[in-house]
Amino acid sequence: MNNCFIKTLSLFGICLVITLSVLGQPVKYMKIKSSKELQTFFRHSGKQGKPIISGHRGGMASGFPENSLATFSNTLKYTEAFFEVDPRLTKDSVVVLMHDATIDRTTTGKGKVSDYTYQQLQQFFLKDKEGTITPFKIPTLLDALKWSRNKTILNLDHKGVPFEIISNIIRKSKNKVVMMTIHSPEQAQFYLNKNPNSFFSVHIRSKKDFTKYETAKIPWKNMIAYIGPDFNSENRELLKMLHDKGVLCMISAASSFDKLENQAERANAYNKLYAEGADILESDLPIEVGKAIQQL
Repeated sequence: MNNCFIKTLSLFGICLVITLSVLGQPVKYMKIKSSKELQTFFRHSGKQGKPIISGHRGGMASGFPENSLATFSNTLKYTEAFFEVDPRLTKDSVVVLMHDATIDRTTTGKGKVSDYTYQQLQQFFLKDKEGTITPFKIPTLLDALKWSRNKTILNLDHKGVPFEIISNIIRKSKNKVVMMTIHSPEQAQFYLNKNPNSFFSVHIRSKKDFTKYETAKIPWKNMIAYIGPDFNSENRELLKMLHDKGVLCMISAASSFDKLENQAERANAYNKLYAEGADILESDLPIEVGKAIQQL
C-alpha cells in the first residue's frame, strides 16, 4: 500500500468510529427561528431558569477540534448548547473559523491565516485539543451560519474582521438568530443601525461598563452579559443590576475552572457557578458541563 492510500484509509476509520460513537443518540437542538424568540430565550424572567451552556471556540473533545462543524454536531448529541466561534479573514477575504492568528496550533499547517487563500487552507487538517490530526477541514463562517439554522446559535467573537463584512455574511446566510460579541456601545450601535433586532454578547465587567451601555441606550433586551471568569464582590452586584434589566449573565470557565485536573472537581465548580446565580456557563468542555448539571 502507498502512503496516500494508508492515510485515506486511516481518516475513513476515524470518521467511522466518530459516527458509530454518536449513532442513536437524540440531538439536542436549540430550535430558535426568529429574533423575537432569541430575545425571549435569553431573557431573565425574575427567577433563575434552566442552566444554559456556551461552547467556547465551539467546544473541544478528543477527536473533535475547536471551531469545527463536526464538533458542534457532536456536542449537540450530548447537550443543548450554543457556540462562541472566531471569524478570521484569509488572504482572499474569505471569513473562516480560526481562534489564533496562525494555524500552527490547530492544524497540520504553519503560518498566518491571512497569508493563505481559502483554497490553500483546505490542504490542511484540523487537530483536536491533544494535537491529534482529525479528518476535518477549516470551515467558512458562511457555511457555519447556514449549518446552524434551526440547530443552535453562533456567537461571533471579534477577531479583526470588519463589521461590514460580518454583517454581509449574516445577511447572505439568511440566519436570523446570530449573536455577536461586542466590547463597546459603539460596536453595538453599528449592528443596531443595520438591524434593530441584532443580538449581542456584551462584555460588562464593571459598574462603569454597565453605565456606558445604559447611557448609550443600547437595548437591554438585545443582549446577554459576560461578567468574568468567576464570581467576585463587584460582579455579584453586577449580576443583580443586570438581572433587574432582564439580562442573563455569563461566566466563562475556559480560563479558570476548565483547567482543574480532576473531572469531579470541574463538575463541582460548574454546579457551584450556577448555584451562585450564573445563567450561562461558557466552557471549552460543554459536554462535561452538560453531564455535570443534569441534576439541576
